[in-house]
Amino acid sequence: MSQKSKRTRRRRAARRDSARKSTLDRLPYIQNRISYTELLSSEALETIEHNADTILEEIGIEFRRDPEALDVWRDAGADVQGERVHIPRGMARKLCGTAPSRFTMHARNPGCNIEIGGRNLVFAPIGGAPFVEDLDNGRRYGTMEDFENFVKLSHSSPAIHHAGFHHCEPTDVAVNKRHLDMTYALLRYSDRPFMGVGTHPERAAQCIEMAEIVFGKDFLDDHVVMNTIINVNSPLVLDETMSESLKVYTRRNQAPIVTPALLAGAMGPVTAAGCLAQLLAEVMAGIAFTQLLNPGSPVLFGSFLGAVSMRSGAPVFGTPESLHMLYGAGQLARRLGVPFRTGGSLCSAKTPDFQAGQESTAMTYATVMSGANLVHQGAGWLDGGLCASYEKFVMDADHLVMVQRFCEGLDVSQNSQALDAIREVGPGSHFLGAKHTLDNYRTAFIDSEVWDARSYEQWVAEGSTTAAQRANALWKQKLSNYEEPAIDPAIDAALCDYVTRKKASMPDSNA
Repeated sequence: MSQKSKRTRRRRAARRDSARKSTLDRLPYIQNRISYTELLSSEALETIEHNADTILEEIGIEFRRDPEALDVWRDAGADVQGERVHIPRGMARKLCGTAPSRFTMHARNPGCNIEIGGRNLVFAPIGGAPFVEDLDNGRRYGTMEDFENFVKLSHSSPAIHHAGFHHCEPTDVAVNKRHLDMTYALLRYSDRPFMGVGTHPERAAQCIEMAEIVFGKDFLDDHVVMNTIINVNSPLVLDETMSESLKVYTRRNQAPIVTPALLAGAMGPVTAAGCLAQLLAEVMAGIAFTQLLNPGSPVLFGSFLGAVSMRSGAPVFGTPESLHMLYGAGQLARRLGVPFRTGGSLCSAKTPDFQAGQESTAMTYATVMSGANLVHQGAGWLDGGLCASYEKFVMDADHLVMVQRFCEGLDVSQNSQALDAIREVGPGSHFLGAKHTLDNYRTAFIDSEVWDARSYEQWVAEGSTTAAQRANALWKQKLSNYEEPAIDPAIDAALCDYVTRKKASMPDSNA
């Protein structure tokens, strides 16, 4: 590339960066102005709700190896047979009625607080991936350095409003200790709301204790600062790990997300209507249990919906059937009256290619149109969630900026009507130099950091790069430019001391 081409490229990049910085330094959570998709009629919804009650009453749901949970249900009037709880028709829905329809999640930086519920929409990054990948090093097991990198990339992404939790598994830290390092990284390298671990009750309690160091124990009594995923083991099982972790968060007034991991044809029926009835039954049982433990405590209606390939058994996303289920779940959540978590940039693709973009785009816009309030898996997801991709992370995060603009709806203000510009230009001319254009061009359109809209000749002159190659350079640039959010040194020291003491108090374990 010639020196002239390099200088031209730097000037263009500087102009793009300046234009983006003026509007995209940090975006607030979304107030979704787009009409939701109402796929199912009221009659269809009533049928699914009736079937969900039938499942709970006749088939029941198991609370495995949790005698306390069984006693709670028995005292509430459910029919408990062994570990299986049969919930009378209408009882679960009535109990769900005490859960709040919206609540605030408080961040370490109050300017990053988010409102969960209503027409609000919050994006969080990928979680749960054992592997990571990038163009330079290929696919590998995740490390603590990778986890910290994804926290920093999340913090640097304007349209990611929530820090998330399990971006990738840091396999270089013992299983029984890694949650401590991960929670510290979330509290130190980001100042946004975050998640705690939900896969072990003792570890869940330690995440809450670390939050108490930052926010104060009394603050947590009536303020939500963290949430967690509580997965129902579909079909129709809540094991003791999940139920015990759910109790830890609920009793501290934090916000579990009751989430059946339901893939049609495997963990649920092969039909969308059957899956939705099972989903609703499982969610209602979990939410009702939180309200038996702590009436009025915050909780979310979670869904993780997809299908499996009937040829390979592998999960697939972005299919018409999975979108139907996502829209239906949103309607069911609104009728239940609790905030809704679903969707994200999900895909089955193994690399950030056309398939990844197509599947993720279909899932993301369906997520918006379904009425989601909280979206985990918003950026970085590959291979059915097995892999967190650096390149796809920044590609997805860039796309979320566009999604946020889409959710603003169509502006019909006097300035947007542009009649003065049309009068100025008149017939047969163009708007490039019009005053209205000059006044508005910096904010009129979202300028992607990843897409290439130049001429073919410009593209060739500057290296003929693919989107993945551009994303590779972008994530490195973002990490290089990352700035740590301020934190009280005394709080930081207390967190470090807590992590050090807890890790020293136990031997390494891979369980």
